[in-house]
Amino acid sequence: MAANVDTVSTRATRPPTAPLRTRGFRRWAPTLAPDVLLVLLFAALGRASHDEGSLLVGAVVTAAPFLGGMAAGWVLVLLTRRRVPLSVADGIPVWLGSVVLGMLLRLLTGQGTAWSFIAVATLVLGAFLLGWRLLGTLVRRLRRPS
Repeated sequence: MAANVDTVSTRATRPPTAPLRTRGFRRWAPTLAPDVLLVLLFAALGRASHDEGSLLVGAVVTAAPFLGGMAAGWVLVLLTRRRVPLSVADGIPVWLGSVVLGMLLRLLTGQGTAWSFIAVATLVLGAFLLGWRLLGTLVRRLRRPS
């Protein structure tokens, strides 16, 4: 019995391990923020171009399915590649998740999924979500000492 008590007390004194540490989130935030902001910008530009009301609230509602898909892409990269999706290659699942799952979620919630909208969303979100990663890669290469 005494051996069990010692084992239990040892386990109780160890700090719990958490897969997501605050330090890790601070490292993710600079990469996650541009993705979220660019998906919101995509939705706001779309709503503004169609003169739809309530730009702020409407943009969040319009962006929600795409943000869900983007989050799924992030999780996929984090789990399979064990890194933050910073490179263009790692951004591809984030982009495709935002478009494919975003459109599926829009379809399930009764929002529009016209072919022209799918094409525009694919191109714009691709330019946004992959473009900033490409620019970051180019900047890092230019700053690297020769």
